[in-house]
Amino acid sequence: MSAYSPPPDLGLTVIHVDTEIVVVDKPAGLLSVPGRGAGMDDCLASRVQARFADALIAHRLDMSTSGLLVLARGAEMHRQLSRFFRERRIDKRYLAVVDGLIADEGGEIDLPLICDWPNRPRQKVDHDIGKPSQTRFRVVGRDLQANTTRVELEPITGRSHQLRVHMMMLGHPILGDDLYGGEACAKAGRLLLHAMDLGLFHPRTDVPVRFHSDPPF
Repeated sequence: MSAYSPPPDLGLTVIHVDTEIVVVDKPAGLLSVPGRGAGMDDCLASRVQARFADALIAHRLDMSTSGLLVLARGAEMHRQLSRFFRERRIDKRYLAVVDGLIADEGGEIDLPLICDWPNRPRQKVDHDIGKPSQTRFRVVGRDLQANTTRVELEPITGRSHQLRVHMMMLGHPILGDDLYGGEACAKAGRLLLHAMDLGLFHPRTDVPVRFHSDPPF
């Protein structure tokens, strides 16, 4: 595994901020939380806390994934947001570019996942002891010349690497995926996966709010 080299800190891209939550756009290549070992401290959480000292992270994106993350401001809001994630009251949609042309216009992938312990952090499908994992997908467009498909992904569950493994198992790995992409890894300079839409009930007002970030690819 190559050394951690986070993108330069050019300032936060804040999508929304109020007294209860902060929504930011995480760049690809930046850890969501500090990693283990020396030189792994620079992360989205620390960058947000440098500006909003009470911000607490309630969910994560893979280091290679870009897009929307919501942080709670203060312990009480953190408890509420964490409960929303546990109860699947958070609506998340991602945009990915995958290898090959997906034949169907949409569907649902239902494959149980578990950590591939000898090869961690890789995950694997295991029908005996894997945890239930479901992803909905919808084709947005196909590039016949490049032999790629733009696809919207909606995770129903929130397993580690779920979208990446599910697309690989569908036979269409995400471009730039260094863990599951195989030959598709070399077809992009980064993982082409972006957390595009985030919807939730505001933890103070209980009013539904939605946030959007255009994919940078």
